[in-house]
Formats: sequence, C-alpha cells, structure tokens
Amino acid sequence: MKISRHSMIRVMAAFALASASTLAGAADVVVDGRGEIPYVIDGRNVVTRSGTDLCWRTGYWTPAAAASAQAGPSPVGCACDPDVVPKEKCLPPMAAAPAAAPAAPAPASKMITLSAKALFEFDKAVLKPAGKAAIDTDVLGQLAKMKDITLITISGHADRLGSAQYNQALSEKRANAVKSYLIAKGVKADLIDTYGFGKTQPVPGVKCDDALGRKKLIECLEPNRRVVIEVKGNP
Repeated sequence: MKISRHSMIRVMAAFALASASTLAGAADVVVDGRGEIPYVIDGRNVVTRSGTDLCWRTGYWTPAAAASAQAGPSPVGCACDPDVVPKEKCLPPMAAAPAAAPAAPAPASKMITLSAKALFEFDKAVLKPAGKAAIDTDVLGQLAKMKDITLITISGHADRLGSAQYNQALSEKRANAVKSYLIAKGVKADLIDTYGFGKTQPVPGVKCDDALGRKKLIECLEPNRRVVIEVKGNP
C-alpha cells in the first residue's frame, strides 16, 4: 500500500511531537565542555536523548569518560549512566556548615545525702526539728544558689532489718515527708519527684555482721538509712 507524501509528513510530525513529549519528561543534561564528552550533544550543549530518555552514546563512550566529563557540579554520567559512575562522584556538594550557636550552659546537678538519723527517729517517718534544720541548711541553701530549678528528686533508703515490704513503705514515707516540708517552704510541688528504694540499695562498703547484736547492728547499718536529694537546675 502506497502512502502519500502528505500522509508521510503527518506521521513524521506526530512522531516528532511524541518524541518531544517524551523528552519533556527528562531534565536537560547540559555539559560544560570539561573532559572528553562521550555523548551526542546539540547546539545548546545539551546531551541528546532517545525517545525512551536514554542518552545517546558516541562510539568512544567508556565508563571512565562518562565519569570525567562534567555537567554542572557532577559528571555527565551521573545523569545519563548512574549505574556505572561511582556513587561518591554523584553526591551533591556539601553546603558549608552554619556557624555553631554558642553552647548553652550545661544544667548543674547537686546530690545531697542526709542521714535518716538526723531527720527521723529510728523506724519513724516524722521529721525531727533537727531534721528540718538540716534540710534548711543543706537543701534549701543549695536551691537558693540555683537560678532555675528544673527537678528535685528525693529517694528514701532503709537498712536490711525488717521485711522488704515494710522497708519499702518506710522509705517512701520518709521521701514524702521531706517533699512535704520543701513544699511548705515554698518549693513548687510539680518540681519534686519521690521514690522509695527500701533496702535494695545499701551503701557500698558497709559490712555489718548479724552477730553484733541488735543495738550495735542498728548503729553499724546507719549509713544505709538515708534520704538522697538530687537538685537539677541552672547555676
């Protein structure tokens, strides 16, 4: 079947429009003339593509040439043949890091350990006058040195005498007694966390033989009966 010249022109025009539409979907690869360019380029220094967006290679194309000819900040092969160019050559140039802002001062932390003997009668959870005085000096005195208080953690500890359940409850009551006193002195309640550890965290190095007898054993275990207060804030 013969095709008229007019029909042939229409077919060629349609093909050209289709090719142009396909090419519109791919970004132009503009070379800058550096290195041996192993691709066909047009008058705009743009790599010519096929109808399926593949870059037209020349007869002297090699992976090395694809990696050496430049198209902007990276080799032309990064856009045309990314599977053959080393990945590190195709990474975008790193922007200069912004100047570091002045470091904020690190929050300060102060650990205060108060003997339960100074705070409470033995086996009790009511603060003694001497215990309140110790808190005034050692705890409230430290709070006054802080610009902003971010957290106050109070933990109660007991010795190993008695059951785990009993000592757990006693350590919690003592921590809460200290918290209540601090609140009464004007410390915000939402800044304070309390914990009771019972007899689970004895002071390292405290060794007391049960053969000492109860009175001496109670004296020996005194370091384990304590309230630890950690104050965090900005100095």
